[in-house]
Amino acid sequence: MDEEVSGGCQCGRVRYRVRIDNDDAYLCHCRMCQRATGGVSIAFKGVAKADVTWEREPNRYRSSPIAQRGFCRECGTPLTFEFLDGETMDLTIGSFDAPARFQPRHNYAVESMHEQ
Repeated sequence: MDEEVSGGCQCGRVRYRVRIDNDDAYLCHCRMCQRATGGVSIAFKGVAKADVTWEREPNRYRSSPIAQRGFCRECGTPLTFEFLDGETMDLTIGSFDAPARFQPRHNYAVESMHEQ
C-alpha cells in the first residue's frame, strides 16, 4: 500500500505530504516527549525523511544533543521528532489530516509510562 497522505498544524501555517506504506504507529512515553507535549505520551508515525514534502517547513527546537523537534511557531503544534543523524523521522499522528487510520502497535520508553 504505497499512498501519499497529508497533514499539518492546527492553524494551517505548516503543511506536509508524506508517502507511507502502512498504518503502523507507536506511542512514546519518554520524559522528553511528555514535556514536549504536556501529555503522558505521544503517538508517532515513522517515515523516511526523503518521503516528506513540506509546503512550509516547521520551526525546529534542538531538544537534546542528538535530536530536534519540529513545531509550528504560530500555534505550537508538535509535528516531528528527528534524530540529527539518520534518514528517518517521526511525524505526530495528531497532525495527520486523517489520524484515525494509524494504529499504535508498539510502546517505547515504557519505564516512564503512566499507569491507568
